[in-house]
Parts: sequence; structure tokens; C-alpha cells
Amino acid sequence: MLTKKRLGILLGTLFVCTGLLAACGSKSSQSKQVLNLAVSSDLETMDPSHASDTTSMQVLENTGEGFLQLGKDSKIEKELATKITTSKDGLTYTFNLRKNAKWSNGQAVTAKDFVYGWQRTVNPKTASEYAYLYSGIKNADAIMNGKKDYRTLGIKAVGKYQVKVTLEHRISYFKLLMAMPVFYPQNQQAVEKYGSKYGTNAAKTVSNGPFVLRGWKGTNEKWKLVKNNKYWDKKQVHLSAVNFQVVKSPSTGLNLFQTGKLDQTQLLGSQVASEKNSKNYVLNKSATSIYLQFNLKNPTDTDLKAALNNVNIRKALSLSLNRSQLTNKVLSDGSLPAKGFVTSGLAKNPKTGEDFASQAYVKSGVAYNKAEAKEYWTKGLKELGVSKLKVGLLSDDDDASKQTAEFIQSQWESLLPGLSVEVQSVPKTVRISRSEKANFDIVISGWGADFSDPITFLNLFQAGNSGDAGGYDNSKYNQLIDQINNNPSNNELVRWNNMVKAEKILMNDQVTIPLYQRSNSFLQSKKIKNLIVNTAGPAHNYKGVYLK
Repeated sequence: MLTKKRLGILLGTLFVCTGLLAACGSKSSQSKQVLNLAVSSDLETMDPSHASDTTSMQVLENTGEGFLQLGKDSKIEKELATKITTSKDGLTYTFNLRKNAKWSNGQAVTAKDFVYGWQRTVNPKTASEYAYLYSGIKNADAIMNGKKDYRTLGIKAVGKYQVKVTLEHRISYFKLLMAMPVFYPQNQQAVEKYGSKYGTNAAKTVSNGPFVLRGWKGTNEKWKLVKNNKYWDKKQVHLSAVNFQVVKSPSTGLNLFQTGKLDQTQLLGSQVASEKNSKNYVLNKSATSIYLQFNLKNPTDTDLKAALNNVNIRKALSLSLNRSQLTNKVLSDGSLPAKGFVTSGLAKNPKTGEDFASQAYVKSGVAYNKAEAKEYWTKGLKELGVSKLKVGLLSDDDDASKQTAEFIQSQWESLLPGLSVEVQSVPKTVRISRSEKANFDIVISGWGADFSDPITFLNLFQAGNSGDAGGYDNSKYNQLIDQINNNPSNNELVRWNNMVKAEKILMNDQVTIPLYQRSNSFLQSKKIKNLIVNTAGPAHNYKGVYLK
């Protein structure tokens, strides 16, 4: 279940401040512990039920907390939960809560705060942008579809400090979800006091995390996080403050870093090439895949529809793209050639530790081979009984998207005889609308992982998923996704191997053409210590960070 806003965020190009997770660790020095950061967009909301943009998530991850948090390599660590018990059938989770956690208004954080927050989020009247992540929790889907009361959600308080959650089926990545702000507890008194104004400025926000928001009036472009002295684990909070300012121009960010006014700034375009040898240069992979999606159902041109449904044509289109040239020469922003649809560095085999992208790798699905491309192209045209094809390529109108579209157009038209490509660069909102309505031939799409599990990508191509805008419908693939999501054997290795099989089906069918994995290049001060990089999930926790 994907909302329009969710699609807009994940399919668009984002300029983010950082992709770093901080873990608890070394004590800070006695020097001034103030971190200065830039973000590319305004702070939209402090309401966990509505936050879906990068900046809002970044602030919420530091002013709030839930049952669990992510550590190095997306390892689950206890946060408000002191003990977690799972039933033998995997359908019931019981969380025992610490008794010394408090809200910034002085009230105790209790089990009922989780119940209230979760019920509020799935209530259709709330219209939460991330409510779809609750799918699989008992009655969540029925509630979101208006068929059951929100109070029937599978969560209940057992006394003051225990929460019991019931699922409809096993969710292998359930604990990963618990680290996301949309699953945080919420203070009912504060939410009801401020009503629709809740989370619209610092004064109308109540939080329970290591920092407290100050100086945000709702529209201003500077604010700060200050250490929360009511926080249960305040000894592990070494920063006294984190200052934020909105910096929409990469050149401005670079200047502020070079003059010591920022401790980190993202590099884009030519900045990467000029700064990549700097001692402060850092490259972080992002679990975001940029790929081509085919419309297999709706093209009005019958020849084109047949062509897009022809696997030889699709393979020819993929094999004719030099992804290394795209990332190294065209984008030059640190992004990496795609190894598959699921991004590298997202998840590891539970038995061998092998990266998913390596284990599921299908070389022909992402290779550049001009000779093979021409062979598949000739074979495909012969099967179709045509000698020419004209196709529309839909993209956003930002620089990176337009450059990518023009590169693809050039490669296809120069290598594949008889192919004519019309690039259609439109505002992101228009492209999203057209994608949702299947009003395209081929579209440049993107997906960023919600959590560190391959299924967050693989779900998109199951028939009926709103991410499957092109109408792909493979019965074997659909069955595998059902088995993965329900995992009847409760065996993580079986589930993993099914995900590998599913990825290989996508690549062998060439139903999508992965282009590149977005990566983020930064200049980062050497004085920042105790930072951990994860590619997906909550990515901006400064709890254990210190400056030296």
C-alpha cells in the first residue's frame, strides 16, 4: 500500500544531509560538543503519524524513540524495550518497557502511549503517509480500508509497562520496523491538546528521545536540538546541541563547510570529482535503486505494446546501456552501477553473511554488451514482424533525471537500429501522476528501502501492488512473494533463498532495467566520532556521537 506522497518522496531525487547512524560509545571530550549540519529541505512536521520527508524523519529520530533502534549493520538494539518475547508461532510479540523513560513534559512513557500512537496512525481519519507499514499487524489492513474500528488493531497494554502485539502472519522484518518513527509511542494528552496543530512547531511538540527540539516556529530555516536532561540514558548523549540550517544550494553548503560553519555537507555533480581526494571525503551507499519500468498493459500502439512485452526487446534495451559511463561520466555524484534491482549493502545471508545483491546477481540483467544487445534486438524485431519502433521515455525534470534520460536516449538510438526515443521530462508531481495511471511507455523510477530487508524492493513487482505500475504478472513470482511474506516454515534461510529466486526471476525476465544505486558523497569533519553507516531505515541518530 503506497500513498501518493510516499511515491513522491521515494521516486524523486533527494539532496539529503547525511546517511549516518550513531551508536552509543566513547565519552566526549571536554571541548564544545555542538554539531552543525545542513539539510536541503524545510522541517515539515514533528507528528510521527505524518512525517515522511527526510528532514522530519531526521529530527524525529533524535527527539523520539520506540521499542528498538538500529545499530551497526542494521543490528537491532533495545531502546524503550528491556525484554522482548516472541511466541512459538511468531504471531505474538511481548515488549517489557523500561520504567524510567519520560516525556519532555515530565510524564512517564507507558504502554498506553504505544497503543494510542499506533491506533491513531492506522485510523483512516488520520491519513498517515506511512500507515501501510502496519500491514500484517492484526486487523491493520481492514482498519485502513474502513472495514474495522481502529481500536481493534492488534496491540494492547498489559499493565503499565508491557505491550502485546499480535500479527496476522509472520513478519520476518518486524523488529526492523519497530525502529521507525511511525511506530513510536505518542503522548495522548499533548496530541489532543494541540489537535491539528500538533507537531507544527517546537512549542506544540512533546517527545521522549535524547534531544529536544528548540527554535522551530513552523516555517523558519534554522533550528536546533538540545540535550534532553529528562532522557533515561542521558549519560550516553555527548552532544550538547545539534544546529540545523536549510541549505538548498550544494555550492553554498561547500562554502559553509570550507569556512568551518558546517561539520558536514553533501557534494553533488562536479563537486564530487573535485573533492573526492580530500581527507574529509566520505561516500555512503544509499538503499535507493533507480531503474526503468515498462508499461506492459496500456500503450495504445499495438506494436509498441507487443514490443515491451517481448523479453528479447527488453534484454536488448538493457544490454545497450553502459551503466558505468552513466554513473562515472554523466552523473559523477558517487552513485554506483546497479548490480540488480535490490541494492548492494542492504542485507546479508543469515548463514553465510554474503550480500544479497551478490548472491542474487544475474550478470546479463545489468551487463553492457553491444553485440548481444544487437542480437536480441534483431531477434525481437523479427518476432514482432516490424523494423522500427518509437517509444516514449518519461522522467522527472531535475538535472540528474534529465541527464539520465538523455543518456539512455543516446545509447538506445545509436546502438539499436530503427529505434526512436522521445524523452518526456516533466515535473515530479506530473510524472508520479502519470506513473500511477500507467500513462507512460517506459519511465525512470526509483525506490528507497524502508527497512533493511530485500522484500521492501521485491514486493513492488507482485501483481496488485501499487508499485507495479507497469502491470507485471508472473504467477511463479507472485507465489514466491506470498511465501516470503508468510514464511510458513518460519525458516529464515528458506525465506532468504526464496528472495534470491524472486530477484533472479525479475532479472531473467528483464521486467525492469536497474540503472544505478544512489550514493551520497560528503565532506565530513574528522572531529565527528562514533558514527555508523546503514543504507536503510532510521539514518540520523546522534545519540552516541561526540566531537574530538
